[in-house]
Amino acid sequence: MPERHYRCVYWSRQRMEGGPEQVAAEIESILSAARRNNPHLGITGALAIGRGVFAQLLEGKRYAVEMVFEKIQRDERHGEVQVLAFGPADERAFPHWPMARLEPGSDDQVRIVPIGDDTDVGATHPEARRLLDIVRALATE
Repeated sequence: MPERHYRCVYWSRQRMEGGPEQVAAEIESILSAARRNNPHLGITGALAIGRGVFAQLLEGKRYAVEMVFEKIQRDERHGEVQVLAFGPADERAFPHWPMARLEPGSDDQVRIVPIGDDTDVGATHPEARRLLDIVRALATE
């Protein structure tokens, strides 16, 4: 029986200093590293970026998702990291993307930002599902 895939959905505040060009270069560095390393680890997912917030979905084998997420938690560019959902997934939401970059429009930014304001958000909280739906919708636009 094949090992089950896991999904981690988290939210964090950007902790990058500098002007818009420096922040954009730093984000591109994060994405380049993810696209280089994730295929080797069997990780897929998407990163939504907006108004000082990261919302990311990681998918893959449990050990790989946990390893990547632990690295993110130690990364000083992320602050106030909150897991919205972590658990088994019957199928991948983003099976072909080592790491998609999603930049929501103004309406989606307004929807994403409040997700992290509830510190009691957990795997069964509707906001975790809402974030997954937003990320999927952005990916198909």
